[in-house]
Amino acid sequence: MATILLMLPVYDVDADAYRAKVKSFLADKLPSGFRGIGTLEGDEVTEFVTDWRKTLYESGYLAPGWPQKYGGAGLSALEQVILAEEFALAGVPTGGPNDTFGIQMLGNTLLIMGSEEQREYYLPRVLSGEDTWCQGYSEPNAGSDLGNVGLKAHLDGDQWVLNGQKIWTSAGHLADHIFTLARTDPDAPKHKGISFLLVDMRQPGVEVRPIKMLNGDSEFNEVFYTDAVCPKDNVVGGVNNGWAVAMTLLGFERGESAATMPIRFQAEIDRLLMLAAERGLTKDPVIRQDLMKAYGKVQIMRYNGMRVLTQFLKGHHPGPDAAISKLYWSEYHLTVTELSTKILGAEAMVPVGRRPSSSFQTDDTGAPNSSASWVGTFLSARAGTIYAGSSQVQRNIIGEMVLGLPKEPRPA
Repeated sequence: MATILLMLPVYDVDADAYRAKVKSFLADKLPSGFRGIGTLEGDEVTEFVTDWRKTLYESGYLAPGWPQKYGGAGLSALEQVILAEEFALAGVPTGGPNDTFGIQMLGNTLLIMGSEEQREYYLPRVLSGEDTWCQGYSEPNAGSDLGNVGLKAHLDGDQWVLNGQKIWTSAGHLADHIFTLARTDPDAPKHKGISFLLVDMRQPGVEVRPIKMLNGDSEFNEVFYTDAVCPKDNVVGGVNNGWAVAMTLLGFERGESAATMPIRFQAEIDRLLMLAAERGLTKDPVIRQDLMKAYGKVQIMRYNGMRVLTQFLKGHHPGPDAAISKLYWSEYHLTVTELSTKILGAEAMVPVGRRPSSSFQTDDTGAPNSSASWVGTFLSARAGTIYAGSSQVQRNIIGEMVLGLPKEPRPA
C-alpha cells in the first residue's frame, strides 16, 4: 500500500516564542470571551475597529515591518506573518479601513522609493491617523491598462495643477489624501510620461462621488479633479517615473497578504462545511464533491502563501509573481460563494440576518451562518476578479513577466 506523506509547514523555536508573545498581547488587550469581529454588527464594528487601531498604534503594532525610526516595530518578515496569522485567528484587523492604502501600499513604497523628507513627513502622520489615504489609479479608459492614464498634471510655478477623473476608488469617501497617477508629459510614450503624486483631498478642486455596488454598499467612488493642486515636491520616485513606482506599490498590494489571507479563507470554508451539515447536505454527492474541491483549493492557497513567505525571508520584494495569488483567490472565491447559494437554496433569494461587515474578500472571523452573510459575500465576490487588476490582466502578467511567454500583439 502506498504511503501518503502530508507536508506540513513548521516554524522554528524562536518563531514559536514570538507567537506566544503575540497570543499574550491579544489575551491582554481583547475582551474576555471575544470570538472575532464577525460577531459584531453595525456601529459596534466601527467602534471596535477605531479603538483597536488606537491600541495597535500605542503598542507599535500598526506598521510592524517599518523601521522603528518611522514609528514601526522593525519586525522580521517571519514575525510579521506570525503577527498577521494570530490576528486573523483571533478575528481582529491589523489596522483601520484605509490602512491598507496608507501603510501597506503607500508607506512601504515610500520606504523604497520616497525621499527622506517625504518619509519623515508622511509616515508618522499615516500612523497617527492625521492623514488617511486612498488610491487613485483606475480611470474610465484606464482600468486594467494603467498605461492609458489620462488625468493631466502640469507644473505651474511651485505646484502641480490636476484635471481629470479617477474611478473605483476604494474607501475614497473616508480619505483626506490620495496617491494618484497623472500624465505629466503628454508627448512621451504612454508608460514614460506618468508621475506618482501625493494630493490633499481637502480642497475645492477634489470631488468624491459614491458608486452603488451590487451588494448595496458604496465602498467604491469616483474622484474628480478640477484645477486641484499639490506641491511641486509631492512627486514620489521622480517626475515621469510613476510607472515604476506604481508597479512597486502593486506588488505590496497583492503580495504581502498571500501568506496570511488563506487563514480567512480557511475559516470561511469551515463555516460553509458547518452550513452544509446544518442543512443535511453533507451526504449529497454533488455538494460533497464541490465542498472538497473548495477545501483542496484553500490548501493550495495556503502552500502558495508559504512559498511567498519563503521568498520574503530571502529578502525578495513582491513583484509580478504577486499576480499568482491575486488571480487564484479571486477566481476561487467566485466558485465557493456560488456553492454557498446552492446550499442555501431558495433562502438565497430572500436573505435574512446579519450582513457581512466587509465588501471585500471573506466575511469576518466569527460571522454567523446567516443567509445575508453568505449572499452579501457572494455579491461582493463578483468584483474580486476585477478590482486590483482583472483576472485577464493577471494572466497576462503571469504569462509575460513570470513565465517569459511572448507578449500579446498590441493594436495599432
